[in-house]
Amino acid sequence: MSMHRKRPDELRSHRWLGVKDLRAFGHRSRLLQMGYAREDWQGKPVIGILDTWSDINPCHAHFPLRVQEIKRGIWQAGGFPLELPALSLSEPFVKPTTMLYRNLLAMEAEELIRSHPIDGVVLMGGCDKTTPALIMAALSADLPAIFFPAGPMVRGNWHGVPLGSGSDTWKYWAELRAGKITEREWQEVEEGIARSFGHCMTMGTASTMTAIAEAMGLVLPGGSSIPAVDANHARLAAATGRRIVELVWQDVRPRTIVTARAIDNAIRVHMAMGGSTNAMIHVIAMARRAGIALTLDRFDASAREIPVLANVRPSGAYLMEDFYYAGGLLALLKELAPRLDLGCPTIDGRTLGEVLEGVKVHDPEVIRPLADPVAAEACAVLHGNLAPFGAVMKPSAADPRLLRHEGPAIAFEDYDEMAARIDDPALEASPDHVLVLKNAGPVGGPGMPEWGMLPIPKKLLERGVRDMVRISDARMSGTSYGACILHVSPEAAIGGPLALVRTGDRIRLDVAARRLDLLVSEEELARRRAAWRPRPQPARGWERLYVAHVRQAHEGCDFDFLEGTAPMVEPAIH
Repeated sequence: MSMHRKRPDELRSHRWLGVKDLRAFGHRSRLLQMGYAREDWQGKPVIGILDTWSDINPCHAHFPLRVQEIKRGIWQAGGFPLELPALSLSEPFVKPTTMLYRNLLAMEAEELIRSHPIDGVVLMGGCDKTTPALIMAALSADLPAIFFPAGPMVRGNWHGVPLGSGSDTWKYWAELRAGKITEREWQEVEEGIARSFGHCMTMGTASTMTAIAEAMGLVLPGGSSIPAVDANHARLAAATGRRIVELVWQDVRPRTIVTARAIDNAIRVHMAMGGSTNAMIHVIAMARRAGIALTLDRFDASAREIPVLANVRPSGAYLMEDFYYAGGLLALLKELAPRLDLGCPTIDGRTLGEVLEGVKVHDPEVIRPLADPVAAEACAVLHGNLAPFGAVMKPSAADPRLLRHEGPAIAFEDYDEMAARIDDPALEASPDHVLVLKNAGPVGGPGMPEWGMLPIPKKLLERGVRDMVRISDARMSGTSYGACILHVSPEAAIGGPLALVRTGDRIRLDVAARRLDLLVSEEELARRRAAWRPRPQPARGWERLYVAHVRQAHEGCDFDFLEGTAPMVEPAIH
């Protein structure tokens, strides 16, 4: 990190507020118009607070209060805070999927940083796509930045049984469809599964990505594990505000923290957490913004080396509140320390090794030692003629009997066809069938919705079947589980092999061998390929821009014109 301490006239905001010209006069007069005094900003770092709050984002419902606490820390440290609202991306409500808008938030956040007179930025996120989008923006802008995680909600409860968001939604929905619980019991689950603000308290994408942000060094140590309602979370907010001011004076930028070594640490933590498969897409996108070449092979290599240590649903038994009481991410990092690069810098000024001095695990049942893991591997990257560029799955959350499987396909051209046919009593389906969903990828969705946890046909649920091999170019919720093969690349909508699958084709899965193959001759596939035609593309708006520029899943689903490390162009002030 830089040893040089900036002078006030070296601050970026000085161009807007410190010079003697007509434009600076206008800027200062408008700050005075809002009731600020010159003493509030003169010679001080201006800190932007990118706030992804909205009235329809329950994960971030507490952000208005946390903004005030972050501001308090900024004022305490001698900075000048300015809140900048950003796209909220509420995972439960935004359709067809927040993934369609991750890049939009990343673009908006980068431009908010670039176009305003700010010297550093606090990134407020947590709900699934907000974390990678904000970090992507910060890496591209490369001004001093720190991430503030929303924190997980408290445990759910139903009849004294802990409920996990997402994971138990899918579980009890299957039980309802199978006739094992009543409509009233289903309603009670609905009323008890989400009991406070904060993001999912299972190891879904939200908890995975905030842990990854901390593992990369962008969150104050221990911050990603604190429940949203805990008083420690409010103190974290003020500490984050104080720290960003110091980061500006020291000129500590995200790309000095997010190195290839830090990305490797993050991937290892992802595996040890039993994290969401979605993280692979997001980490690749973030790494490419930092100029780091990253492929799916790195994840697979790490998965073979790092077992699952976090006993958290859907791979384990507990929830994020339990994980926090057991010591949180710092305790997991301590257990994983022999496999980490402890020399990596963190945002609080210490190396990762220094941060972990004296850290202990308080409950070894929740955070397991390396010698007694929850599962051997969290993720697997598959290749074969059905997924030439890769597909992913979470073996730790699947029925072990399905990890090596061969069966006939039931192919659905799109989600609407699947929804219309899946519970049809006439559907010829057995537990050995392989459900295949096409046209649900980055272009086909568009936006690659979380449709990959295809429902099991009702008639099989009634027979007690709770898992089947399911294949798609979609994603699935990180809170979900099952033998779901996801992110098949290239996707069906651009003519990938998935588009050629027909009902009755045999498909072979071998997770140990990392293979996924369509058992159809090359001659027959060539005939099908010649007859394939693409579907109509969106006519206008964001969707049209999205499908024209989005990368495939194995490349991170960023836009082709946003990747790389081209320097941020400072705006002209005339």
